[in-house]
Amino acid sequence: MSTGIVVLVAAVAAGVLLSVLKTWYDGRFRRSEGQAVDSADHLTADDLGAELGERATLLQFSSAFCAPCRATRRILSEVEGMVDGVRHVELDAESHLELVRRLNILRTPTVLVLDAAGDTVTRASGAPRKADVIAALGAAVDRQAS
Repeated sequence: MSTGIVVLVAAVAAGVLLSVLKTWYDGRFRRSEGQAVDSADHLTADDLGAELGERATLLQFSSAFCAPCRATRRILSEVEGMVDGVRHVELDAESHLELVRRLNILRTPTVLVLDAAGDTVTRASGAPRKADVIAALGAAVDRQAS
């Protein structure tokens, strides 16, 4: 076999592997229940420029030309309408650079699920599925109840 064919096969295999990993990683909520909350992860209504939800808040960081951000906005708005006491707040990442740096937001969309006190329970980078958002909200509400 020639070197060119080996390089081509390796490049295609690497591309497929990276594509599968990206598909698996995108939109997955990451923080486990027992993990400690950093003080930087506590947000107030002043930080957001909007009131927190009575039970939980879905905080979305977006950018102007982000197609997955539009899909995420639609999903989070639907969930907000389905679950009482939940608020969806969307912030433009470029307009809130200090908060983006403080929370280590690396890409858009990024969704943070906050409990009623404003503590970050979990986060997802990429467009999450509606079922995953509802499950993450359940963890936020359960955490607040205990």
